[in-house]
Amino acid sequence: MTTSPGAVRSAFAPWDDPALEPLVVYDGVTKRYGAETAVDDLTLKIYEREFFALLGPSGCGKSTLMRLLAGFETPTAGRVLLGGRDLAGVPAHRRPVNMMFQSYALFPHMTVEKNVAFGLTMEKLPKDEIRERVAAMLKLVKLDSYAGRKPHQLSGGQRQRVALARALVKRPQVLLLDEPLGALDRKLREETQFELIALQQRLGVTFVVVTHDQDEAMTMATRIAVMDKGRVAQVAPPPVIYEAPATRYVAGFIGDINLIEGKVAAVAGACAAIETEIAGRVEIETAESLSVGQAVAVAWRPEKTRILRAAEPVPAGRLVISGIVHDIGYLGDWTTYGVEAGAGKLRAAVANAARSVEQPIAWGEVVRLAVAPDAFVLLTR
Repeated sequence: MTTSPGAVRSAFAPWDDPALEPLVVYDGVTKRYGAETAVDDLTLKIYEREFFALLGPSGCGKSTLMRLLAGFETPTAGRVLLGGRDLAGVPAHRRPVNMMFQSYALFPHMTVEKNVAFGLTMEKLPKDEIRERVAAMLKLVKLDSYAGRKPHQLSGGQRQRVALARALVKRPQVLLLDEPLGALDRKLREETQFELIALQQRLGVTFVVVTHDQDEAMTMATRIAVMDKGRVAQVAPPPVIYEAPATRYVAGFIGDINLIEGKVAAVAGACAAIETEIAGRVEIETAESLSVGQAVAVAWRPEKTRILRAAEPVPAGRLVISGIVHDIGYLGDWTTYGVEAGAGKLRAAVANAARSVEQPIAWGEVVRLAVAPDAFVLLTR
């Protein structure tokens, strides 16, 4: 019986095993370009067979990290290790790393087969071995019937798979993917994400992907490093990044969030009372060490917010915030509501489970937002 990729991934957590050594280590790495610091004293560990995502906005240092591992850049300070070996002085072509570029960089005059074989040909491998490895890789990416075509005769998704096959046919220890799905339309991009997951599981190769697309990282990665100004703000599996962000920056960068500032009014064991202007007093459980008067933020996701008309009863135990609907976005599967609540603006997201709503909530309507206590996340940074 074949084990599904989902079953493998759900049990995969080498970062929790202190006996396991990481495959890739960035050890106190700094990279400067003149007066500009692209990577700032960063330490990061990536484990074998991970599908690891470097996520962040433009200029945060994620591509620089990838280029440092590939050998296209050298650290200003610190070390980059692969399999316990310091890569200092090892040229790019001698590293067991391969890179797939966003542009795919296919040779237009070569067939699909020759594009995939190019790296092996440059290494002067025996022709029979090249033929066998290329054929196996084209079959793996479902392009064996396209071997004789040129890149211009392929769709965007097919060209992407050629580039992927060319990068994987050399059997690297680590495959680096630089915005690999950026050139694909939305539907094809979503389909390809799951194809990449299944392919990575079958091959057992460590994938490191650079992306600014949150959905892409959340879908594909076993862990995500959220980056900010050359540093790592948080490293964790996608559910932890989403449900338990470590900082205001991470909370705001990943998905939609309601975030209100406040101060600690009281602390009793693991429970804290936070006084806020928008929501009044919020009771929240936390493991954080807090002091009365400390400035903090309370955050929760829009889909964990129930929006109620003024006359509807409020479920017991919910925090209630009154406001006026100022924005409605119908997204097909979800409807999002922007609500003005005093000096703040909050959001609620409602799943469209039924085909129609008899009396939809309207612009300008007075509503109440009800939030369960376990939806709140306390942020001290």
